Amino acid sequence: MSWDLLSGHPSQKVKEKQVNQLNYDMQFKPKKIFVSGGASYNAVICLDDFFEPKPQTIHSCDYNETIGNTGAGKALGLSKLGFDTTLHTLLGEDDYATKVKSYLDLPNLDILADIDPKGTERHLNILNSNGERISIFTNPSSDNPDIDFERYRNNIQSSDFVVINISNYCRNFLPICKELNKLVWTDLHDYDGSNTYHQDFIDASEYIFFSSENLKGYKSFMVQMIDSGKKLVVCTHGSDGATAFTHKKEWIYEPALLDFELVNSNGAGDSFFAGFMYAFSKSKSVKQCMHYATLVAAMCVNSNGIVSNALDEEKLENAYTTYFGER
Repeated sequence: MSWDLLSGHPSQKVKEKQVNQLNYDMQFKPKKIFVSGGASYNAVICLDDFFEPKPQTIHSCDYNETIGNTGAGKALGLSKLGFDTTLHTLLGEDDYATKVKSYLDLPNLDILADIDPKGTERHLNILNSNGERISIFTNPSSDNPDIDFERYRNNIQSSDFVVINISNYCRNFLPICKELNKLVWTDLHDYDGSNTYHQDFIDASEYIFFSSENLKGYKSFMVQMIDSGKKLVVCTHGSDGATAFTHKKEWIYEPALLDFELVNSNGAGDSFFAGFMYAFSKSKSVKQCMHYATLVAAMCVNSNGIVSNALDEEKLENAYTTYFGER
């Protein structure tokens, strides 16, 4: 290092170089994010309408097998949007794990997988033409696998953002996040407002996402969360858009972009989350974050995957300019 010989301090040129590097890192260096949550291998059946609950034979449907689950969905979306992403998940020692990993093979996505003795998680998802879903866990993950969670302390410590999803085993990361003073983001999904299963995640999180599907009085819950000290609460309503409530007591509603053809609704919520975090990491306003989130979700439902194959930063920014007129 070049030092000022009289003062013993770094020269002005060195200082300027350090400041320039810091500014570059702040603007262009990929944000590091730690995501903990499920990764599953799913069978997906698409029907025009849900069938009646009676014995019958259905002769025609759209069927595919693909990766699923909220940890994988968020990690894929975030990595495609430029985050330096670490996903911690559970996988079995089976062929399904190999298939899951093949979908997660992205250059800036690091997979930290502990072995689930029950095997890789698997779901059967049945979707109708309205985007509604029935999800059957054909092989749930272990609730309390034998994991040394302390092994991942440095991964959490070095991350700019931490996302802890509501798989039961993930709650063991919450005390570590608290010790490290990390602000936690979580997704409560179809929380009903009273299920005690979610309480650890609610208590530990500063940024909360959830769906209004099972909570018609969602606004009361959002007010309660902000009054308890949360920084932001966002509620998604499927094709009816999404609502945010900020720590400044501001309500922000964003309608869904319905001119995107509905192909498959799997992963839309996780894509919404990833789009919001992308904009948030770039210091956008909450209104702008809702714009980006809605756009990424729309791109998702327009595809067969849990994340749109067309998703990347450049395409998203171009689409944002098209739909919202500015960046």
